Amino acid sequence: MSNAAEVQDPASGFKSGSRLERVLAGGHFAVTGEIGPPKGWDPEVIRKKSELLLGYVDGANITDNQTAIVRMSSIAAGIIAKQQGLEPIIQMTCRDRNRLAMQSDLLGAAAHGINSVLCLSGDHQSFGNHPGAKNVHDIDSLQLVQMVKGLREGRFQCGEEIKGGGPGYFVGAAANPFADPLDWRPYRLAKKAAAGADFIQTQLVFDVEHFREYMKKVVDLGVHERTAILAGVGPLKSTGMAKYMRDRVPGMMVPDFCVKRMADAVAEVDPDDKKARAETWRAEGIKLCIEQIQEIREIEGVAGVHIMAIEWEAAIKPLVEGAGLYPRPEVGDE
Repeated sequence: MSNAAEVQDPASGFKSGSRLERVLAGGHFAVTGEIGPPKGWDPEVIRKKSELLLGYVDGANITDNQTAIVRMSSIAAGIIAKQQGLEPIIQMTCRDRNRLAMQSDLLGAAAHGINSVLCLSGDHQSFGNHPGAKNVHDIDSLQLVQMVKGLREGRFQCGEEIKGGGPGYFVGAAANPFADPLDWRPYRLAKKAAAGADFIQTQLVFDVEHFREYMKKVVDLGVHERTAILAGVGPLKSTGMAKYMRDRVPGMMVPDFCVKRMADAVAEVDPDDKKARAETWRAEGIKLCIEQIQEIREIEGVAGVHIMAIEWEAAIKPLVEGAGLYPRPEVGDE
């Protein structure tokens, strides 16, 4: 049995045109990446990042004011990425817009040929550079999935019909297998699949054993047959990063052996040679991530990986090649 979920045509009668959708529908193991827009308006930043991912991923998330810090619009950045030949998956958070603005922006994105959308709650504004900003949260991420599905079917959230029908959105959502209460997480995923999520991208997976147990429950529920699950992976950059994510980041599990492995990698490197230590750490981080991808690939119900190489887009190429996921499959035009 293929790990890929069967991707249904939108109710409007045509597919989204998304390469990611075609890869998943073809039963291939999917790879997505991530691009963080700049804290400025220079389009060259997006063009250069897009070049690093082009040909190595089936789609690239364009983050929406990640960590609640003001950045270039995800839709504007997505248009630039698309012009470079990269398929954008625009993120949309519930934090910054009400349902009117969300639907307006989604229609605008579709007018530019951007139909892949990842629906998120969004990081709390207190973590960002405008902590006094008011959040919106007019709807939550589950309702956002339902709303985008409704747009695809040709109606606004209020029930009014869209003139000319709905865009062929390919709808994504996020899942965290490591957040409390742990036993409830597979059921939360099932709710997002039932709401209309075509694909799911998970939180970073470092504890593969725990993720394997989570996926057993997901498979028992049959959720993997209703939505395509992409496991989040990412390379560690240093021992300090591994410790911080283990000890300070809620909803993340980083086993002690990951911290030890990063520490052991530089045990023989001169502590004063910062460049050599950074290069050694990064090489080990990539090696560890490749091993994790290969383990995750064998887990039933996993349809692909989502690589989050935060502000390290150059890591995508060696990760995809090293995991044996290059070249990407030919899946034809939309």
